[in-house]
Amino acid sequence: MDKQVENAIAAALQQFEGNSSSEFKSVIAGVFDGENDFMSKVEALDKAFDDAPKYEPLREVFFDLLMVNFFAQDVDKLEEDYLESKEWEEIEDETIDRGTELLNVLLYIRECKDEDIKPELEDFLKEFLLVDEDEFQDEHRIYEDIIAHQILMESNYSEIGRVAKNLDESSEIKDLFYPIMGFFYQNNPSADDITEYLKHSSDPEFEGAVYKLVAAFNQ
Repeated sequence: MDKQVENAIAAALQQFEGNSSSEFKSVIAGVFDGENDFMSKVEALDKAFDDAPKYEPLREVFFDLLMVNFFAQDVDKLEEDYLESKEWEEIEDETIDRGTELLNVLLYIRECKDEDIKPELEDFLKEFLLVDEDEFQDEHRIYEDIIAHQILMESNYSEIGRVAKNLDESSEIKDLFYPIMGFFYQNNPSADDITEYLKHSSDPEFEGAVYKLVAAFNQ
């Protein structure tokens, strides 16, 4: 398993349910480390969550991690142009409704690691997602609430949390707004930061786990 992905899984589960999550973490590690093809791993991941429904809130963000792990570990074992193949195109079609917008954040962090730069919200939006470009208006629409609230990077968790709670229910980024903005506000949160972050969360179990996931992935 990719080390960044392994760190993210461990941090998310520890935040979500503490040491009680160790058995589930072992199951997930078995899925990610397996030699199966991608869709078989997706099936195994879904079975793991079906068998442990208390972790259901994390299913789709773990799908994002499975995708990142595939790009980092498995693609190298396949044909050189696999990601341009008909087989991969069919997989993309089959999984088009899976995962979350967190995948873009994780891929951006990976790019930052490669370029040895610090993740920053403006860079993520303008240089990675290209939200100002005419041909990327789907991304602009999806991230509209984040684009509109970039000034929050100059505020605090309290204000970020307040805005998150007041987003319209139709917002495509509502569920991930607080952890994504929290991460870009503080990439490397201390224990006190996490305590403060959770205090202003409307869903501390999920939002806490996602924030720790992304922060750990960034380490």
